[in-house]
This record gives sequence, C-alpha cells and structure tokens, in this order.
Amino acid sequence: MGKSNSKNCPIRFALDLFGDKWSLLIIRDILFKEKRYYDEFIESDEKISTNILADRLKKFEEERFLTKEIDPTNKRRFIYRPTQKALDLLPMLTEMILWSATHDPQTAVAPESHRKIRGDKRSFIERHKAKFRKKGTD
Repeated sequence: MGKSNSKNCPIRFALDLFGDKWSLLIIRDILFKEKRYYDEFIESDEKISTNILADRLKKFEEERFLTKEIDPTNKRRFIYRPTQKALDLLPMLTEMILWSATHDPQTAVAPESHRKIRGDKRSFIERHKAKFRKKGTD
C-alpha cells in the first residue's frame, strides 16, 4: 500500500462508507435476502430502529449504492435496488461469510453451503449478481 496518511487509507475509506454494523446488515439484506422495501428491513431479526434505517438508506442512495424508485404497484412506497457499486461488494461479503463459517461455530452458514461457496466462489458471486441483472440495477 505504500506510505500515506490515514485519511487516504483504503480500509478507512471503506469503513467510512459502510463500516458500521447496520450498514453491512442492510447491504446483506439487499444482496443476499433480496429485501427491497423499507418494511422488509424493519422486520430483520436485528431490529434496526426506524431512524437508523432511514439514515442508512438515504446515505446509500446518496453514495450510489442503492437506487430508490416509486413502487409501480403502490405509489406510497419505494423499492430499493442495489447498484453496480453495491454488487461490487459481493466478493468481500462472500469472504466474510466464509471466514465466519470457519471461525464461528454458531454461524448460520450450513456446512454444505460453506463447502459449495468455498469450492466455487466465483460462481456463487456471479449467481447473486445475475439475480439483480435480471431485475435491473444501475
């Protein structure tokens, strides 16, 4: 990485954008659980508060991780979709899944899924990306 001051650190840059617990869980819900609506995020097991959720969704929209569109079937709600910038996080998140499955005996990754992901990470990532290409992302 070479010499630089800490404000130019690539890890710091990433942490500034999505380094808190809630941000990564929202990204998880969008990319792996395919949640699209505000109320779906509220229903997550982690019980995010409404003000934090609204703040993170707004931040992700401003930073172009998500798009926000009016739902054509219900004009009073919005659909959140990942952009390519969010999809580019899939390799890193996949590594986090594998790391947790290896080091946390309580992790929710089934041993069979862990083996499949580890055996062909590229296919796992591409399958997830393909889901969103069909639905449309920016």
